Amino acid sequence: MLILILAESALETIPRGLWRHPSIRRHSKRRGKRPQFLLLDRSYHHTAMKNLEEGEKRGRPDIIHFALLEALGSPLNKEGLLQTYVHTIHDCVITVNPEARLPRNYLRFVGLVEQLFESGRVPLTGVALLKLERKTLPQLLHEIEPSHVTAFSRKGKSQLLEEVVSRLSEKERPAVVIGGFPRGHFSETTIRLTKEVACIDPEMLEAWTVTSRVIYEYERATSLSAKRLKR
Repeated sequence: MLILILAESALETIPRGLWRHPSIRRHSKRRGKRPQFLLLDRSYHHTAMKNLEEGEKRGRPDIIHFALLEALGSPLNKEGLLQTYVHTIHDCVITVNPEARLPRNYLRFVGLVEQLFESGRVPLTGVALLKLERKTLPQLLHEIEPSHVTAFSRKGKSQLLEEVVSRLSEKERPAVVIGGFPRGHFSETTIRLTKEVACIDPEMLEAWTVTSRVIYEYERATSLSAKRLKR
């Protein structure tokens, strides 16, 4: 079992201090929703975000959309061997049901996540496919008790990805922490929670690229493809 955590993710509703900004008000009117129920998105709210604290790390729901599509569509997830969580920059945690089938269309995904932030779960009744809770990353790790935690960052030790994942495959419940933000680095709080920080490329890689490559290497290390084809 591999645990995937997209940490400090650029996923949040529009902060109160921006509600009256003209670009926010225009977008709110077009969507027919009050600003507090809309996702912050740099594509629409760039001018409003210019003076936002840590603005370079915020307002990119598309990153999480792409990364989750990669994770949930993987053979590893189809085998029930992947558990995915999204930790947001303001300490919310989304627990993703492995059986969730997210919309491929980005606008539909945005609508789904806006509903999630408003109600705390999707769907409202029955088995939750997405569940949102106020929770810090340390609290999440305390609850799920991974046997080992590896983060991926350019500030880490340079290592080949296949070697990092090969070691992880020998652990019972390893967790990988991938930044769900467009630029910048993990906070020191996040780094202190890990057992190792690995740099797998000298250039910045998109979160969904790292997600797909880590999952694929884990499948290779555990011979998952061969096991599936022999059935």
